[in-house]
Amino acid sequence: MISASGRFADRTYIVTGGGSGIGRAIALALSEAGARVAVAGRTPERLEETVALVEKAGGDALAVPTDVRDPEAVDALVTAATERFGRLDGLVNNAAGNFVVPGIDLSPGGWRAVVDIVLNGSYYCTRAVARRMREQGTGGSILSVIATYAWHGHPGTVHSAAAKAGVLAMTRTLAVELAPLGVRLNCIAPGPTETAGAGAALWATREAREEVLATVPAGRFAGPVEIADASLFLLSDQASYVTGECLTVDGGQWLGKQVYGRTAG
Repeated sequence: MISASGRFADRTYIVTGGGSGIGRAIALALSEAGARVAVAGRTPERLEETVALVEKAGGDALAVPTDVRDPEAVDALVTAATERFGRLDGLVNNAAGNFVVPGIDLSPGGWRAVVDIVLNGSYYCTRAVARRMREQGTGGSILSVIATYAWHGHPGTVHSAAAKAGVLAMTRTLAVELAPLGVRLNCIAPGPTETAGAGAALWATREAREEVLATVPAGRFAGPVEIADASLFLLSDQASYVTGECLTVDGGQWLGKQVYGRTAG
Protein backbone atom coordinates (compact mmCIF):
# COMPACT_ATOMS: atom_id res chain seq x y z
CA MET A 1 0.00 0.00 0.00
CA ILE A 2 1.35 3.44 -0.94
CA SER A 3 1.33 6.01 1.86
CA ALA A 4 -0.94 9.02 1.48
CA SER A 5 2.07 11.32 1.36
CA GLY A 6 3.64 9.47 -1.57
CA ARG A 7 0.85 8.01 -3.65
CA PHE A 8 1.35 10.62 -6.41
CA ALA A 9 5.15 10.62 -6.36
CA ASP A 10 6.82 11.32 -9.72
CA ARG A 11 3.50 12.23 -11.33
CA THR A 12 2.45 15.49 -12.95
CA TYR A 13 -1.01 17.02 -13.00
CA ILE A 14 -2.57 20.08 -14.59
CA VAL A 15 -5.22 21.89 -12.56
CA THR A 16 -7.26 24.54 -14.34
CA GLY A 17 -8.82 27.24 -12.23
CA GLY A 18 -5.90 26.57 -9.92
CA GLY A 19 -5.54 30.09 -8.60
CA SER A 20 -8.17 29.90 -5.88
CA GLY A 21 -10.87 27.89 -4.13
CA ILE A 22 -11.33 24.24 -4.96
CA GLY A 23 -8.70 24.30 -7.71
CA ARG A 24 -6.05 25.64 -5.37
CA ALA A 25 -7.03 23.12 -2.70
CA ILE A 26 -6.69 20.24 -5.18
CA ALA A 27 -3.31 21.53 -6.39
CA LEU A 28 -2.02 21.77 -2.83
CA ALA A 29 -3.35 18.31 -1.95
CA LEU A 30 -1.74 16.76 -5.02
CA SER A 31 1.57 18.39 -4.16
CA GLU A 32 1.37 17.21 -0.56
CA ALA A 33 0.85 13.69 -1.90
CA GLY A 34 4.03 13.92 -3.97
CA ALA A 35 2.86 15.24 -7.35
CA ARG A 36 4.25 18.03 -9.46
CA VAL A 37 1.53 20.49 -10.41
CA ALA A 38 0.93 22.94 -13.24
CA VAL A 39 -1.81 25.42 -12.35
CA ALA A 40 -3.66 27.27 -15.08
CA GLY A 41 -6.04 30.21 -15.06
CA ARG A 42 -6.54 33.72 -16.37
CA THR A 43 -5.12 35.63 -13.39
CA PRO A 44 -1.33 35.27 -13.16
CA GLU A 45 -1.12 36.75 -9.67
CA ARG A 46 -3.42 34.12 -8.19
CA LEU A 47 -1.57 31.33 -9.94
CA GLU A 48 1.72 32.58 -8.53
CA GLU A 49 0.16 32.61 -5.06
CA THR A 50 -0.71 28.93 -5.47
CA VAL A 51 2.80 28.15 -6.68
CA ALA A 52 4.27 29.98 -3.69
CA LEU A 53 2.10 27.93 -1.30
CA VAL A 54 3.18 24.69 -2.99
CA GLU A 55 6.85 25.62 -2.89
CA LYS A 56 6.61 26.77 0.73
CA ALA A 57 5.41 23.27 1.59
CA GLY A 58 8.33 21.74 -0.30
CA GLY A 59 6.52 20.92 -3.55
CA ASP A 60 7.17 21.72 -7.20
CA ALA A 61 4.67 23.77 -9.20
CA LEU A 62 4.39 25.80 -12.39
CA ALA A 63 2.02 28.68 -13.16
CA VAL A 64 0.80 28.83 -16.74
CA PRO A 65 -1.66 31.69 -17.44
CA THR A 66 -4.19 30.14 -19.79
CA ASP A 67 -7.58 30.93 -21.25
CA VAL A 68 -9.15 27.47 -21.59
CA ARG A 69 -11.54 28.83 -24.23
CA ASP A 70 -8.57 29.02 -26.62
CA PRO A 71 -7.50 25.59 -27.97
CA GLU A 72 -4.06 26.89 -28.95
CA ALA A 73 -3.50 28.26 -25.45
CA VAL A 74 -4.52 24.89 -24.03
CA ASP A 75 -2.04 23.10 -26.28
CA ALA A 76 0.65 25.51 -25.08
CA LEU A 77 -0.31 24.72 -21.47
CA VAL A 78 0.17 20.99 -22.04
CA THR A 79 3.49 21.60 -23.78
CA ALA A 80 4.74 23.86 -20.97
CA ALA A 81 3.81 21.34 -18.28
CA THR A 82 5.43 18.46 -20.17
CA GLU A 83 8.60 20.38 -20.94
CA ARG A 84 8.98 21.43 -17.30
CA PHE A 85 8.16 18.11 -15.65
CA GLY A 86 8.90 15.53 -18.36
CA ARG A 87 5.52 13.80 -18.43
CA LEU A 88 1.82 14.26 -17.78
CA ASP A 89 -0.29 11.93 -15.66
CA GLY A 90 -3.55 13.75 -15.10
CA LEU A 91 -5.83 16.73 -15.44
CA VAL A 92 -8.37 18.46 -13.25
CA ASN A 93 -10.94 20.48 -15.22
CA ASN A 94 -11.92 23.04 -12.59
CA ALA A 95 -12.07 26.31 -14.54
CA ALA A 96 -15.62 27.65 -14.45
CA GLY A 97 -17.80 30.71 -14.61
CA ASN A 98 -21.23 31.24 -13.09
CA PHE A 99 -23.73 33.86 -12.03
CA VAL A 100 -27.39 33.69 -11.09
CA VAL A 101 -29.90 35.02 -13.61
CA PRO A 102 -33.33 33.89 -14.85
CA GLY A 103 -32.90 32.05 -18.12
CA ILE A 104 -35.37 34.32 -19.91
CA ASP A 105 -33.16 37.31 -19.07
CA LEU A 106 -29.81 35.66 -19.83
CA SER A 107 -28.01 37.39 -22.69
CA PRO A 108 -26.47 35.42 -25.56
CA GLY A 109 -23.10 36.72 -24.42
CA GLY A 110 -23.66 35.46 -20.88
CA TRP A 111 -24.69 32.05 -22.20
CA ARG A 112 -21.64 31.82 -24.45
CA ALA A 113 -19.25 32.96 -21.74
CA VAL A 114 -20.20 30.20 -19.31
CA VAL A 115 -20.62 27.42 -21.87
CA ASP A 116 -17.32 28.35 -23.50
CA ILE A 117 -15.36 28.13 -20.25
CA VAL A 118 -17.08 25.13 -18.67
CA LEU A 119 -17.94 22.87 -21.59
CA ASN A 120 -15.66 23.91 -24.41
CA GLY A 121 -12.73 24.57 -22.11
CA SER A 122 -13.09 21.19 -20.41
CA TYR A 123 -13.18 19.48 -23.80
CA TYR A 124 -10.16 21.34 -25.17
CA CYS A 125 -8.13 20.49 -22.05
CA THR A 126 -9.29 16.88 -22.00
CA ARG A 127 -8.48 16.38 -25.67
CA ALA A 128 -5.01 17.93 -25.38
CA VAL A 129 -4.09 15.96 -22.26
CA ALA A 130 -5.48 12.69 -23.64
CA ARG A 131 -3.43 13.12 -26.79
CA ARG A 132 -0.29 13.64 -24.72
CA MET A 133 -1.11 10.53 -22.69
CA ARG A 134 -1.54 8.55 -25.92
CA GLU A 135 1.89 9.70 -27.08
CA GLN A 136 3.43 8.72 -23.75
CA GLY A 137 1.65 5.36 -23.68
CA THR A 138 1.29 5.65 -19.91
CA GLY A 139 -2.43 6.27 -19.38
CA GLY A 140 -3.67 8.63 -16.69
CA SER A 141 -6.66 10.14 -14.97
CA ILE A 142 -8.87 13.11 -15.85
CA LEU A 143 -11.29 14.64 -13.36
CA SER A 144 -13.90 17.30 -14.11
CA VAL A 145 -15.56 19.41 -11.43
CA ILE A 146 -19.29 19.80 -12.08
CA ALA A 147 -22.38 20.29 -9.90
CA THR A 148 -25.46 18.24 -9.04
CA TYR A 149 -27.72 20.61 -10.96
CA ALA A 150 -26.14 19.09 -14.06
CA TRP A 151 -28.83 16.40 -13.72
CA HIS A 152 -31.58 17.97 -11.62
CA GLY A 153 -31.41 21.55 -12.89
CA HIS A 154 -31.72 24.71 -10.81
CA PRO A 155 -33.47 28.05 -11.43
CA GLY A 156 -31.05 30.82 -12.29
CA THR A 157 -28.24 28.58 -13.53
CA VAL A 158 -29.42 27.41 -16.95
CA HIS A 159 -26.09 28.31 -18.58
CA SER A 160 -23.98 26.54 -15.97
CA ALA A 161 -26.34 23.57 -15.59
CA ALA A 162 -26.40 22.96 -19.33
CA ALA A 163 -22.63 23.28 -19.60
CA LYS A 164 -21.91 20.97 -16.67
CA ALA A 165 -24.43 18.43 -17.98
CA GLY A 166 -22.43 18.51 -21.19
CA VAL A 167 -19.22 17.85 -19.25
CA LEU A 168 -20.84 14.85 -17.58
CA ALA A 169 -21.92 13.46 -20.96
CA MET A 170 -18.47 14.16 -22.38
CA THR A 171 -16.84 12.36 -19.46
CA ARG A 172 -18.97 9.24 -19.85
CA THR A 173 -18.49 9.14 -23.61
CA LEU A 174 -14.72 9.55 -23.48
CA ALA A 175 -14.44 7.12 -20.56
CA VAL A 176 -15.42 4.40 -23.01
CA GLU A 177 -13.34 5.69 -25.90
CA LEU A 178 -10.16 6.20 -23.89
CA ALA A 179 -10.30 3.14 -21.62
CA PRO A 180 -8.15 1.08 -24.03
CA LEU A 181 -5.45 3.74 -23.63
CA GLY A 182 -5.52 3.36 -19.86
CA VAL A 183 -7.07 6.80 -19.40
CA ARG A 184 -9.82 7.13 -16.80
CA LEU A 185 -12.31 10.01 -16.73
CA ASN A 186 -14.60 10.89 -13.84
CA CYS A 187 -16.49 13.83 -12.40
CA ILE A 188 -16.91 15.21 -8.92
CA ALA A 189 -19.98 17.24 -7.96
CA PRO A 190 -19.32 19.41 -4.89
CA GLY A 191 -22.14 20.93 -2.91
CA PRO A 192 -21.98 24.43 -1.40
CA THR A 193 -18.33 25.03 -0.54
CA GLU A 194 -16.66 27.81 1.43
CA THR A 195 -14.85 29.58 -1.39
CA ALA A 196 -14.68 33.28 -2.16
CA GLY A 197 -15.51 32.86 -5.84
CA ALA A 198 -18.61 30.71 -5.49
CA GLY A 199 -19.81 32.65 -2.48
CA ALA A 200 -19.66 35.96 -4.28
CA ALA A 201 -21.54 34.56 -7.27
CA LEU A 202 -24.14 32.29 -5.67
CA TRP A 203 -24.80 33.53 -2.12
CA ALA A 204 -23.70 37.13 -2.08
CA THR A 205 -25.75 38.18 0.97
CA ARG A 206 -26.18 36.78 4.46
CA GLU A 207 -29.81 36.01 3.70
CA ALA A 208 -28.90 34.13 0.52
CA ARG A 209 -26.23 32.19 2.40
CA GLU A 210 -28.72 31.12 5.06
CA GLU A 211 -31.20 30.04 2.39
CA VAL A 212 -28.55 27.86 0.75
CA LEU A 213 -27.41 26.39 4.05
CA ALA A 214 -31.00 25.45 4.90
CA THR A 215 -31.02 23.11 1.89
CA VAL A 216 -28.06 21.04 3.15
CA PRO A 217 -29.12 18.13 5.42
CA ALA A 218 -25.60 18.00 6.89
CA GLY A 219 -26.16 21.53 8.16
CA ARG A 220 -22.92 23.08 6.94
CA PHE A 221 -20.90 24.06 3.93
CA ALA A 222 -18.01 21.92 2.68
CA GLY A 223 -14.42 23.00 3.06
CA PRO A 224 -12.25 23.06 -0.07
CA VAL A 225 -9.95 20.45 1.51
CA GLU A 226 -12.87 18.00 1.76
CA ILE A 227 -13.49 18.34 -1.97
CA ALA A 228 -9.79 17.98 -2.65
CA ASP A 229 -9.56 14.78 -0.61
CA ALA A 230 -12.41 13.22 -2.56
CA SER A 231 -10.85 14.39 -5.82
CA LEU A 232 -7.54 12.74 -4.99
CA PHE A 233 -9.29 9.42 -4.51
CA LEU A 234 -10.69 9.56 -8.05
CA LEU A 235 -7.34 10.63 -9.47
CA SER A 236 -5.39 7.95 -7.62
CA ASP A 237 -4.66 4.29 -8.27
CA GLN A 238 -7.08 3.50 -5.45
CA ALA A 239 -9.79 4.25 -8.03
CA SER A 240 -8.07 2.35 -10.83
CA TYR A 241 -11.28 0.49 -11.80
CA VAL A 242 -13.52 3.57 -11.61
CA THR A 243 -14.26 5.42 -14.84
CA GLY A 244 -17.23 7.31 -16.27
CA GLU A 245 -18.61 7.99 -12.80
CA CYS A 246 -19.60 11.08 -10.83
CA LEU A 247 -18.95 11.33 -7.10
CA THR A 248 -21.33 13.67 -5.27
CA VAL A 249 -19.89 15.48 -2.25
CA ASP A 250 -22.71 17.75 -1.11
CA GLY A 251 -23.78 16.82 2.44
CA GLY A 252 -26.95 15.24 1.04
CA GLN A 253 -28.18 18.49 -0.49
CA TRP A 254 -29.64 17.18 -3.72
CA LEU A 255 -31.24 14.20 -1.98
CA GLY A 256 -32.79 16.29 0.78
CA LYS A 257 -35.65 17.85 -1.15
CA GLN A 258 -38.34 17.08 1.40
CA VAL A 259 -42.01 16.89 0.42
CA TYR A 260 -43.79 15.16 3.33
CA GLY A 261 -43.19 15.03 7.08
CA ARG A 262 -40.21 16.24 9.07
CA THR A 263 -36.57 15.28 9.05
CA ALA A 264 -34.86 13.84 12.10
CA GLY A 265 -33.90 16.35 14.78
